[in-house]
Parts: sequence; structure tokens; C-alpha cells
Amino acid sequence: MTTTDDPYGATIPRDVTGLLASMGDVLTAADVHVARRLGAIGGEDDERVLLAAALAVQALRSGSVCVVLDDGTWPAVEGWHEAIRRSPLVADGPDGQADRPLRWVDGRVYLDRYWRDEQTVRAAMHDRLSRPATADADALDAAVDRLYPSATDAAQREALRTAATSHLMVLTGGPGTGKTTTVARLVAALQAAAGPHLRVALAAPTGKAAARLQESVNAEVALLGAEDVGRVRATTVHRLLGWRPGTTTRFRHDRLRRLPHDVVIVDESSMVSLSLMARLVEALRPTARLVLVGDPDQLASVEAGAILSDLVAALPRGVVRLTQAHRYGPALAALAEAIRAGDAETTLALLRSGDEHRELIEPADERLSAQDVAGLRSDLETSGHALAAAARDGDAASALRALGTHRLLLAHREGPFGVAHWAATAEAWIGSGPGVWPLGRPLLVTENDRASGLYNGDTGVVISDRLGGVVVAFGEPEDPRLVRPYRLPAVQPVHAMTVHRGQGSQFHRVTLLLPPDTSPLLTRELLYTAVTRAREHVRVIGTEDAIRAAVERPVRRASGLREPR
Repeated sequence: MTTTDDPYGATIPRDVTGLLASMGDVLTAADVHVARRLGAIGGEDDERVLLAAALAVQALRSGSVCVVLDDGTWPAVEGWHEAIRRSPLVADGPDGQADRPLRWVDGRVYLDRYWRDEQTVRAAMHDRLSRPATADADALDAAVDRLYPSATDAAQREALRTAATSHLMVLTGGPGTGKTTTVARLVAALQAAAGPHLRVALAAPTGKAAARLQESVNAEVALLGAEDVGRVRATTVHRLLGWRPGTTTRFRHDRLRRLPHDVVIVDESSMVSLSLMARLVEALRPTARLVLVGDPDQLASVEAGAILSDLVAALPRGVVRLTQAHRYGPALAALAEAIRAGDAETTLALLRSGDEHRELIEPADERLSAQDVAGLRSDLETSGHALAAAARDGDAASALRALGTHRLLLAHREGPFGVAHWAATAEAWIGSGPGVWPLGRPLLVTENDRASGLYNGDTGVVISDRLGGVVVAFGEPEDPRLVRPYRLPAVQPVHAMTVHRGQGSQFHRVTLLLPPDTSPLLTRELLYTAVTRAREHVRVIGTEDAIRAAVERPVRRASGLREPR
């Protein structure tokens, strides 16, 4: 086992022995350092307790809220439970002392802050479901009939009624099932049922998602001709709450200074962490309606928690699921459903079917041959040449359309199956023009920038300004935004991106390059998220073992939200 003397390094220090040392393949130096520091402060030297503390810290890094000691993952340690429960570091049970850094509840060990966040979310959700909201029944019926006149729109009609008559609704469904359309009509229905002066807030976890939500909802409102709704604005959840620079958990709006809104709608809720959701529900007025929108089968927040998935599994009511896909045809919908259901045999059969919408390239080994990546190379070169041609002409609309024709998605950032390697490979295949800002180069924004109105995750393309200079085109082909290079925030070429980066985006064609089946990043949620980025065609390059590993390995994030309380 490799060790280091750096207390914050990737591996544990040399002076660590006993149980902590035995978990060197799981724990990092940071996990061990936090556990030992807690022990020093609290006067605890029992290595069984310190191991539990280190595993609780490690769990947060992997996205879990707590660590379940008896799930079969960890070694059987004699007297482990008893040592933890009597430790001065541990609050024993929900009613345990409030000044302890760790908490033991039903076989789960939490850092106490995360247990409290979990209880905040649990209590808020159950309270909201227990109290009906008032609405003008006749006005609501008329609005629902006007907005969804067809009997085939039963789920959408249910969503409008649930949002109008409850303080909590969770609207779920896969990509292209009409969630954003339903949100726009929901706003119109609420205005009709609760009054025209209803204060509505639209929010999303990221600036990119917020901008996309605002654009989509306003476009739908315009189609509806709902002049009484007016133009709506969306923002990030952090900005909605009033984020204070230099802090990660404190906001201007909290349980003492509530948000003024009557309705708060949060899109892409699968990406919201436990702590952020706790701060949001604390800041809501008791009479406000909360609508959470998202796909629980997609990748969850990079931080701790899988709130949307937990709530969908735990809530007995208040959840409306849209199932009919409108964005892509039955071939891709069937593939997505097979992955979502964990059916590896059907997933493989559909990918191997030879359908024009689905393609599987199965390499003989990890060393991909030129034949294995021939289709990928063709798509990259085709889209790259289209980008370059439109860029030379200064045609922003055509350049942005070309940008959405194909995207290479990967699980890893580094290594032979990572973004860095394949972005360089794509650049070599396509070839770059001269200069610092070569025409046709696709760019990814990597930080939020209010001055330029660009957000982390936005993509654009360098084009000619037809005056001898260049600009970068962002946004939709019908309404491009042109930004001079000197006004750009941090950007990088985007011939390839991680599946996480691609979440929320759509492309006509998608190529997913899978790592070997031993990769811990291969999960059902990653595969599902990747294939549902495609509108027309998805190509998967990977072995049968890798696909089986992904389909049969759902993300397991430990939490107590799914447990009845």
C-alpha cells in the first residue's frame, strides 16, 4: 500500500495503524485526518469509533449522506456498534445530545450536520404534503381544460391540479416527456387558480440550466398566448437564496428571512444536493408552493445526497411522472427504458439490433483500433468541417446548428478513456486553423460570469465577424449571442465532455465511449444520462462486460430519507 506524509494527500499517512490502516484502499489522508482530529478534540482514542468517523467522511466524498455499517461492505468489527453509541463523539439516536459531531441512527453513522439537514428536508416535505393549498376550483377546472383539452394529457392535467392544490409536487419524467412545457402551463394555471398577483420564482442548480429553463418557459408562454403570465425570469438556487460570498451554507434568505414568493419551481432537481435543498425548504414561507422538476434516473448532484430519487421513492403522494417521450422516437425511448429498468439483456439486444438510431461498437480489447473509432472519427470530422465552413462565413446560426449535431461523451476526465485524451485526438483529426482563436473551434465555458451573461456549461463556437476579427457565438441558432474573445470567462475546447457536463443538453447524434468494466464510474445512471442526450442516434463504444456492469450497477447513495419515520 502506498503511503504519504502529506496529511491531506491521496493516501493515508505512514503512522496510521490498526483498523484505519486496514482500510487504506478506501480511505484517504483527509478522511483519516478529520477522524483523528475529532478524536483529539473529543477525547476519543477507540479506533473503532475513529474508523466509523473516517468512513462517514469518505461517504460524503462518494455522494452518500451517511455510512451504513452493516451493509456488507465493511469488515465485521467486534463491539463496533456499542463502542460508537457510548462514544463522547456520538449522539445516540434522533434524541441524542445536540453538541456531538457524529450521530448514530438505525445503524447509520452521520456527520451531525448532514443528519440535521436530512431531518430538515424530511420534516418540510411531510409537512407540505399534509396541508392542502387553496385554489379557486372553478378557475382551476377552466384553466386545466383550456391548457390541456385532450383526454390523452392525463398526467399533465394531474400535474396542474396537484400543483394548485398542494404545497409540494414532484414532477418527474425522462428527457423529452414535456416537463418544461408542463411547467409553463402550470404557471398559467396557478395564476388562474390563485390570482394574477402570484409571485413565482423559477430556479435551477446551475446558471446554464436556469438560462435554458427561462428560455423554454417563456417560449411556451408565448405559444400559449398567456399575456397575463408575462415574461418570467429564472435564476440559480444559490442566487435565489441570496448566496453570501465566502460561505457555502449561509444565505440571505433563511428560516428568519423567508423568500417572498408564493410558488418556487426548481428544474433539474436531481442535481440539487441535500444541504442546498435543506437551505431552500428552510427559506420557504409555510404557505408557498414548492414544485420540484427533474429525472430521478439521471446522475445526481456531485455533492452529498440524491434528493429527487429519494423523494420519489419515499413520498406516498405528490409525485407525478410523465412517461410519453416527444423529443425522440420509440427506438431511443425503448433503449432508455431498458437501461432505467436495469435490463442488461434487452439493452444489449437493442444496441445490437442494427436499427438506424442505435449502434454498438464492441472492441476486442482496451486498445481501440482504427476500425473501432471509424464512425466516431467520421462524425467528429463531419461536424468539425461544418463548424469551420459556417465560421468562415460568419454564419452564427449555421455554426450553432453544427455544434449540436454530434457530441462525444466520456465517463472519465483523464486517462486513455478520458476527456483530455480524446479531446486532443479529436483536435488532431479535425485540424485547427491558425491563430489563438481558430475559426470553428467549439468552446465550453467553465465558470459563471454575470458580466457577459455566460454560465458554467454554456457552449459556443468561434466565428468570423466578417470584418477581419472573430467573435464567439452562443445560445440558440434562432437567437445567437455574439461575444468578443476578450469578454469571455474561462473557456476550453469542447470536442469531448464528461457525461456529467453533458447533463441537460441534447445533440442529434451522441457517441459514448465507455471505460473498462472495472471503472467505478460505470453506473446505470451514467449510461442512462448519456444515451438520453441523443435526439436521433446513439453510438456506444464499449465491451459487453462494460455495458452489463453499467446497467446492473445503480448508484447507491446511503441516506435515511427513503426510510419511514
